[in-house]
Amino acid sequence: MYRLESLIRIPRLDNEYDFDIAPDGSSIVFSWNKTGRWELYERQLSASSGESASFSDPRLLTENSGGSFAAVSSPDGTRLAYAMDVDGSENYHLLIFDRSTGRTRDLTPDVRFTLQPNFSWSPNGDQIALVADKDGCFDVYLISTADDFEGLKKVFGNGHPCWLAKWSPDGNWLAIDFEWHISDRSIALVNLTTGETHQLGDGFSAKEPHWSPDGKSLAFCSDKDGFYKIGMYQIPDGQIRWLVGDVRTNYETPAFSPDGRQVVGTRQRGALTDLVVWSENGIQVHAIGNGLHSHPRFSPDGDSIFCVFENAACPPDLWQIDLGTCFANRITHSLPPEMRDTNFVEPEEITYPGMDGVPVPAMLYRTGHTDGPAVVCIHGGPTWYYSNFWYAFIAHCTSRGWTVLAPNYRGSSGYGRDWQNAARFDYGGVDTRDVAAGAQWLIEQGLADPERIAVTGASHGGYLTMTCLTQFPELWAAGSAVVPFLNWFTAHEASRRDLQHWDFENMGDPHQREGLWRERSPFFFLDQIRAPVQLMCGANDPRCPASESIAARDKLVELGKPVELILYEGEGHGFLKIETVLDSERKRVEFLARALET
Repeated sequence: MYRLESLIRIPRLDNEYDFDIAPDGSSIVFSWNKTGRWELYERQLSASSGESASFSDPRLLTENSGGSFAAVSSPDGTRLAYAMDVDGSENYHLLIFDRSTGRTRDLTPDVRFTLQPNFSWSPNGDQIALVADKDGCFDVYLISTADDFEGLKKVFGNGHPCWLAKWSPDGNWLAIDFEWHISDRSIALVNLTTGETHQLGDGFSAKEPHWSPDGKSLAFCSDKDGFYKIGMYQIPDGQIRWLVGDVRTNYETPAFSPDGRQVVGTRQRGALTDLVVWSENGIQVHAIGNGLHSHPRFSPDGDSIFCVFENAACPPDLWQIDLGTCFANRITHSLPPEMRDTNFVEPEEITYPGMDGVPVPAMLYRTGHTDGPAVVCIHGGPTWYYSNFWYAFIAHCTSRGWTVLAPNYRGSSGYGRDWQNAARFDYGGVDTRDVAAGAQWLIEQGLADPERIAVTGASHGGYLTMTCLTQFPELWAAGSAVVPFLNWFTAHEASRRDLQHWDFENMGDPHQREGLWRERSPFFFLDQIRAPVQLMCGANDPRCPASESIAARDKLVELGKPVELILYEGEGHGFLKIETVLDSERKRVEFLARALET
């Protein structure tokens, strides 16, 4: 058995937000929890990117009270902007690190609202474009790097929550990625000289804008035809050119080469991704191994690509691929030497029949045992999907001999636009049935003891844990819901406006669809539960407030149902402190083991 503490303490590179490459290519900055805290590290890069490339030891740049993420260099490379989350509340601060003095300045010391951890420098370095919900909705603002928040100037707001803004190299435009309809995003172009604004492609689904070096083209990806493909929007005439790719394949996260003649992006192949480079000479494909490649970026000299890579046997690390030799250099080494020969269980991509006969994709972790304990592990989002990625919790579960099924239920991303939107106005319905069908399939296949199947998940996965326990109580021996919500009405009322926007788009108006909102709120059906329940939450959670778990605990106690509540002060939706992560995962495993190993 792999010790849970050893697995949890394995560091990993942040794979949600981007890393930063110095404009002169001399160093790379990334967020890493090597010491158990999310801090920024810098590593010097050698001139060569081939087999002889060498790297210095990473240097710790920040020592803050919270987590530090999403670093981005100023155009001249002298300063570094980054986000800091103090207490898990996602009220990020915008900090500037001055390389010449080694000092850090907080541009937002008294922030009373939320920032998105995505920043973009103006070409001259005098201003930063950021996204904040200062007026209740995430709009785009400019702030002087010599000022404080008193100088915040709004430049875009259309009533839809924005995610990021990217400044064009000539300083004339902002490309703004914002939430649109259903689960779509869209891109607006704002002319900073005239104030003129228009949507890309008259408002079709589009995200992840990336400017060409000359500012005349904007790369983006769109799933308007079912799967994501990469397009090139030409600023002078508004024409769009689409890069060649397979029709039923997702291509995402585009980035230009320094000379603007090549574009790199990720290509999804089921549970795996690789890197694709488009140029006038055709297409090149690169892969470090079987796993997930993310955040690809060209080096400033254009000779190599940097990316984050991970799989079920390797936590996220930073890599550099030489485009001439195809040699891959690992820049960070998160997995300890003594664990590099560990035989972690690799997932299989499978499908099983949903309750209506529709095939449901999933990841299956087999342990060699039959008719034994099993865990159905539900992802959050819900627009996310399980793949061949690093997850210490699953690695420990499989080492105990537990079969693990990780469904990509309807509502998951990764399988095309239709699948992602298939749960619209049906959340807590078809997605719940898809998950429960997975447990039934495990029993039919002889992969699980019918009396020893547990269900667990976080965020929307925590919500589905509770809908599974209330709608299909006969299936489960236990259920552990991590940072869940249980009541659509109260969770909606306590949420930020961007989260409320998602609710309206995907579950309708709570007054007009009151019956649906109530039917899909497991809080009203807790009396149906037969299995022990565990609820975990962070006191500062802005997405699934702790009040949701507390109210459910109180109701379950009133009903005489077995329940335990674990509340973490000073934590939010995603736990920042390694000791919290370790304690929560230890308690989750112990809770499940009481039901599965007796």
